[in-house]
Amino acid sequence: MTQSIPDSIQKLITHVKEFFPYDEKLQRMFEKCFVNTYETTMKKQKDGKTFVITGDIPAMWLRDSAAQVRPYLLAAEEDEEIADLLEGVLCQQFDFILHDPYANAFNETANQRGHQLDRTTMTPRIWERKYEIDSLCYPVQLAYLFWKSTGRTSHLDKTFQNVIEIIIEVWRIEQDHENRSSYLFERSDCRQSDTLMRDGKGGRVVPTGMTWSAFRPSDDACTYGYLVPANMFAVVVLGYAAEICGDVLNNFALKEECLSLRQEIQGGIEQFAKLDHPIHGEMYIYETDGEGRYNLMDDANVPSLLASPYLGYVSLDDPTYLNTRSFLLSRDNPYYYEGKHASGIGSPHTPDHYIWHIALAIQGMTTKNEAEKKQILTAFLQTDGGTDYMHEGFNADQPEEFTRDWFAWANSMFSEFVLSLTGKVVKGSPLHEDAGNPEIKRVG
Repeated sequence: MTQSIPDSIQKLITHVKEFFPYDEKLQRMFEKCFVNTYETTMKKQKDGKTFVITGDIPAMWLRDSAAQVRPYLLAAEEDEEIADLLEGVLCQQFDFILHDPYANAFNETANQRGHQLDRTTMTPRIWERKYEIDSLCYPVQLAYLFWKSTGRTSHLDKTFQNVIEIIIEVWRIEQDHENRSSYLFERSDCRQSDTLMRDGKGGRVVPTGMTWSAFRPSDDACTYGYLVPANMFAVVVLGYAAEICGDVLNNFALKEECLSLRQEIQGGIEQFAKLDHPIHGEMYIYETDGEGRYNLMDDANVPSLLASPYLGYVSLDDPTYLNTRSFLLSRDNPYYYEGKHASGIGSPHTPDHYIWHIALAIQGMTTKNEAEKKQILTAFLQTDGGTDYMHEGFNADQPEEFTRDWFAWANSMFSEFVLSLTGKVVKGSPLHEDAGNPEIKRVG
């Protein structure tokens, strides 16, 4: 899939090199990581859609594909061909959602690849059918940011309206998962985190206003069905959808549906997803069942609690977020690791003591502390494992030990973080007003 690099992308590479004129490794790493998604994972289809693989897995995740191409919105502002390519990604995502809103990953064709033996409602087009709230959030977020970056509304059409209608339908059903949902998922001969209990129904929950998720963005099963960061993301994208319904589609009835569901989910978060921690104060929890059981942690994958300002649910200065952040970046979080080369958040999805580059990027983009940003940039430079690329997780003491050689999402997140340091932030994104500080010049 290797192809020549467009001038608009090369211009951003040159911009970063000029911003960090003395750091040859940073320049080299940024260039390789930034072009990785474009060069190796994007394939234009005959019908104009764009299929995007994750890297070392030949399937298109709704979440990953949106995150992978997000930095290219900066190029799409002035490059019609890049804009066309990204609009093709959106058209492909919409098509997949309408095919099955409960699936998280899809095949390029109806080739029956992937997890066809899972006990759920599979089709030949589906690679995996792990229901995750964020799989429905990311395409809406990308559609909104694409509109704000390019001014285009051609993708905000009847198909988009149908997508919003089906998302609302699914999220309303999953507000009462126990009584209304027909979704089931079971996988044999696997880790416990790859399947659901109770014959595929998942752990019991009671209505809270939030909407249920079977799996986390790591593709690991939720311990408790109300995944708080994913519900935060749902609140944000329902706001985006409402704005589009009103300003572009002129569908004010659908706008009100978006706003009503948004209010219900947000009310559930604020009522059921907070606690008063004895050390950190009032903070958000990661998961709950609505009956008092909860999970205190964070996972490196986005949406995460750490990412809630990046997503747009809270501001960088929100007191509850700052308390939550204090917990997340401490040893009280069971997946926060400290090592010789880095400190940061990992995941139960990867080995113990493995930090994720995605989490480091989020940490860097959700702080106003310039020393912390510099520290994170240094950590990136020291933990590529000698490859010039980012990975899924890496050993905090031995970065040459890592998971996934070719993981485009991590490369894009690193690229987005570096661009943010230079003041290049995607238009319409929550952190656009807090764009990078020109004081950061050279690290290491």
